[in-house]
Amino acid sequence: MEPSFKFVFFGGEPLAVPVLEKLKEEGLMPDLIICNPDRPSGRGQELSEPPAKVWAEEQGIEVFQPSSYKDGVAKEKLSQGKWDVFVVVAYNFILPKWLLDIPERGVVNVHPSLLPKLRGSSPIRTAIKDNLPEDVGVTIMLLDEKMDEGPTLEQEELPLTKANWPMSGPELDKTLAELGGELLAEILPAWVADELSPQEQEHKAATYCGKLSKSDSELSIDPQRMLAGREATKAWHTINAFVGIGDTFFMHNGKRVKIKKAELTNGGSLRLLRVIPEGKKEIDFNDYLNRLT
Repeated sequence: MEPSFKFVFFGGEPLAVPVLEKLKEEGLMPDLIICNPDRPSGRGQELSEPPAKVWAEEQGIEVFQPSSYKDGVAKEKLSQGKWDVFVVVAYNFILPKWLLDIPERGVVNVHPSLLPKLRGSSPIRTAIKDNLPEDVGVTIMLLDEKMDEGPTLEQEELPLTKANWPMSGPELDKTLAELGGELLAEILPAWVADELSPQEQEHKAATYCGKLSKSDSELSIDPQRMLAGREATKAWHTINAFVGIGDTFFMHNGKRVKIKKAELTNGGSLRLLRVIPEGKKEIDFNDYLNRLT
């Protein structure tokens, strides 16, 4: 079933493809997918295609990969068609006002937090790191020129319990992408049909998160002393937050030791299981300790 409206999908990772899959399940296929340019990756620095591009080509959908919105190429491309709505999911370009003004029904964004909480670039990983389960969910909103301040169309909280919190970063990425895709598939046709009323955000209640840095992933750990209590809980949340985006590390004898696997015991202590000492291969943490003695 083809949608009765034309839309462009702007998508980045890791949320774009799971959202696209949910739209596809409901017969909502974009007419154009815009994603990041191919990037060099790996030791050989070979060009790697973004997953959204791979998905689009598998579906036979046209792909556009602008590297800038200042040279006029993107403006000429997008101004050629008549578009009902644009959809933005984890796209890492700031979109200019001329672009926001093109589609008849504006630009709809899937934001992975319960706005106005966690406005900014790292809501998922910040929610894990700072232990904010009450802010975890998705918001379907309208983009304007300000960062995550546009009116909302719908929100859905992700039910969480002590048993499933914290999730690892990749797990929560996927869960919220799928939740956001389902909500978007429900909301998008109604919005295009002018059946929804946008709601102003409660701006005074806003909280913010910036881009996480390498320093945010450093833990204060003495490898010969097990963390317990609040220290252990805080470290455990940080470890889960940085899975898949560089991992956490601690410094020992002037060398960086990356944490690859850990667990929080029933007694509330942090147990390190697998580490990568600087310049070495991954090993069991107990083997690392034995080498210290």
